[in-house]
Amino acid sequence: MKIALTLLITALAFSISAQVTQWRGPNRDGHFTETGLLKEWPEDGPELLMQIEKIGKGYSSVIPEGDMIYTTGMIDTLDYLTAINPDGSFKYQVSYGLSWKNSYPDTRCTPVIDGDRIYVQSGMGRVACINKETGEEIWAVEVDKNYEADYHVWGNSETPLIVDNMVICTPGGDKTSVVALDKMTGEQIWQSESVGGARGYASATVYELNGKSYILAVTAKEILALIPETGEVVWHYRHFDSSKWTWQENGMIWTNTPLVKGDEVFISMGYNYDAAMLKIGADGKSVSKKYTNTVLDNHHGGLVLADGYVYGSNWENNSKGNWACMDWETGDIKYETEWDSKGSVVMADGLLYCYNERGNVGIVKPTTEGFEVISQFKITEGAGPHWAHPFIANGKLYMRHGDVLMVYNIKA
Repeated sequence: MKIALTLLITALAFSISAQVTQWRGPNRDGHFTETGLLKEWPEDGPELLMQIEKIGKGYSSVIPEGDMIYTTGMIDTLDYLTAINPDGSFKYQVSYGLSWKNSYPDTRCTPVIDGDRIYVQSGMGRVACINKETGEEIWAVEVDKNYEADYHVWGNSETPLIVDNMVICTPGGDKTSVVALDKMTGEQIWQSESVGGARGYASATVYELNGKSYILAVTAKEILALIPETGEVVWHYRHFDSSKWTWQENGMIWTNTPLVKGDEVFISMGYNYDAAMLKIGADGKSVSKKYTNTVLDNHHGGLVLADGYVYGSNWENNSKGNWACMDWETGDIKYETEWDSKGSVVMADGLLYCYNERGNVGIVKPTTEGFEVISQFKITEGAGPHWAHPFIANGKLYMRHGDVLMVYNIKA
């Protein structure tokens, strides 16, 4: 099944390109379009259809497209793109750049598929366009080097964004904040002004307001909105407060793609740093803080908005966090409860799919009454942190732990 994203395109608006798959689903908001899925699992979990090893170390999601699977991983010191055949064999495994050299170097960029091309970004900021069929490199640009990116502690974990004919990347630093490359050639289309802040870890997205589309991106200090045609920054907001974040001068550890609903944007980054709801002005060219929330400080597992409530986990320390539900409109917390540890969350067919950092995978009822786990099982294969976000397509649940991929049948 091919998943496509369609947004209204007007003479004044661009859109996310019609892609089969991308980071956290069609809209980068954790929602997947699959229906007809199991409402509960057997005691030992759903049927394991396939287990594939040696995909390289990493925390990136895997991307199914048709009967193929694509994923990234670190082998030695290089980031690799692997294409996996229906029988689990490798069609190709090709390098696209250097992994991050320092702390936590494992691959974090999820492949983005657009037609017959795949776009990836290495841990050192080399953006590559690869032929989906052959694995041949079509073009590559050293974005972080060319645009003088200012690295935060863990380098580059961004997944590129395709908007119309452009590849969007966020190097941060003093030279620029966001750049747009021609997706067919890699040539620069525009570079934005710098609003300040080192390279963040979050991937950009697109939102629509008053019939116009805007790119939404973050640096380690700022969140900013840009006009896709020109790269003009229409508003930016400095969430970084040096009096509250005293241990790093170049900004926060900001990993989560913001959530957007209408003219409101919710941002969250863990470490007991206040999450915030921002309100975009009526003209679309300004932004202000609506409220802050001290409970739902999500680390790097992402959040899901469903029926007016935000679901996800918070941060108590690097190995512990609780699960919570927040009212989008008011910021009121409906519940906060333990489930072994913090983790990632996505949604499909009316249920939350949660994957905590102790390896437990569960389907959870999205209710304000409490964290109701319907069924769960444990990932025991693979090594390293359980940080890869789940992916759902073709009636299957795709889970990745380190250099091992597991595919489960969740079709009813």
